[in-house]
Amino acid sequence: MSVYVDCYRVRYRGMVMSHMMADTETELDAMADAIGVARRWKQTKPGRPPHYDVCESKRRAAMRLGAVEVSPKGLVKKMLSNWLDGSTRRDDR
Repeated sequence: MSVYVDCYRVRYRGMVMSHMMADTETELDAMADAIGVARRWKQTKPGRPPHYDVCESKRRAAMRLGAVEVSPKGLVKKMLSNWLDGSTRRDDR
């Protein structure tokens, strides 16, 4: 199981942001906790994999802790594939 950060960089409110997703929500939330991202920033929409938008310093921190860097297209492809085939699990399932 893994946590992924993409190399997509978009400016938002003076920060440079990327996406962070994981194979499971437990892993995603654990990484968010480990890098100091509040869980209230988790983005969850019905039918989409949960993720966090993370600033560059948090992205680098996640990578130091083992997150895998992927292209934006690779992240979307992997996570949608996992989500649609049921590989990505929510804790309440």
